[in-house]
Amino acid sequence: MRVLVISHTYIVDLNCEKLRALAALSPDLEVTVVVPQRWRPGGVQNRIIEPEPREEGRFRIVPVGNFSENNQGLLCFGPGLIALLKETRPQVIQVEQGAKSLAYAQAITLNRALGLRAKNVFFTWWNLPYQVKFPVSWLEAYNLRHTHGIVAGNQDGADILREHGFSGPIRVMPQLGVDERLFQPQPQPELAAKVGLAPEAFVIGFVGRFVAEKGLLTLWQALAALKDHPRPWACLMLGRGPLRQQLEAQARDWGICDRIHFIESVPHTEVPHYINLMDALVLPSETTAEFKTLTSAGWKEQFGHVLIEAMACKVPVIGSDSGEIPHVIQEAGLVFPEGNATALAERLRSLLDNPSTQAALAQKGYERAMTHYTNRALAQQLLDFYHELGAAP
Repeated sequence: MRVLVISHTYIVDLNCEKLRALAALSPDLEVTVVVPQRWRPGGVQNRIIEPEPREEGRFRIVPVGNFSENNQGLLCFGPGLIALLKETRPQVIQVEQGAKSLAYAQAITLNRALGLRAKNVFFTWWNLPYQVKFPVSWLEAYNLRHTHGIVAGNQDGADILREHGFSGPIRVMPQLGVDERLFQPQPQPELAAKVGLAPEAFVIGFVGRFVAEKGLLTLWQALAALKDHPRPWACLMLGRGPLRQQLEAQARDWGICDRIHFIESVPHTEVPHYINLMDALVLPSETTAEFKTLTSAGWKEQFGHVLIEAMACKVPVIGSDSGEIPHVIQEAGLVFPEGNATALAERLRSLLDNPSTQAALAQKGYERAMTHYTNRALAQQLLDFYHELGAAP
């Protein structure tokens, strides 16, 4: 099977592991990844990424000249894409830029014009209800009409696309998996001492941005409720963001500042070391709006990748019920109503009081991560979906 994937995501080599794993599943698989020749991450004017072509057996990265260097929706490609489609004659074309992207419309049109008969697939993370007006409404309708299958990063995204009229197959799975070679159980006694964590302390951890929508104020209230718990505990906060000063001030006011350990963001390869210091990881995200328009912003958790990283390290996870979090955790961790500090404190207390529960959830989370969320597991799910769509083997 010849698969062509188009996305700016894969200008970062670390993000390519799932597609490498896909190419390795069978000697009959060839995976070609199209990335923009020039890209400005986040629209930063002084930072330009110009990826190099790479070929690794049946997997290769091909940069193609592009229009728009920092807008995902407006990204599209020059004549190089036509030449590549003629050369590879893919049986699956997957564009990971969303339902309303020009790149996807371009791929659909070229697929038809060149008579390739490839299955059209797109990936989306979008998980907030939305309305569109002409000409975007026409673009989305054209894309959905010619789509054979959709990969949605979350169940909310799948439900929204149903509401927008798509009745074909949808597979819910994240765009990127967890690297079990990097994220694995690894005791870190020297790092724990360096951070200042007492050996007997139960470590509650958070990894991410210090912003209100991540539910950190709710986490702080829950920690304050545990102030007098007989078992010693500490909180490890890995990340950065504008909320840090407020968090530090409240910790002082509530008398828990000596238990809080802030660590600035570290390289991705070091994140597993810090996760392995934790006895529980908390993702207390809070939805800021349930609807998105062109004039108002909204947010709810699209997936929560740190959850599967912690699971792979055999660290029990606790998450709010914002967005995809409960679907990721299922029975392999604990879930609480978002914004409910009392409920979060109860979930934390259940682990503090019951080491056997902590151990059982650690094992369940690990098994779920290995079964569903490694790059190889996701690659197999993707291949199964292509077969479901009727793509040639």
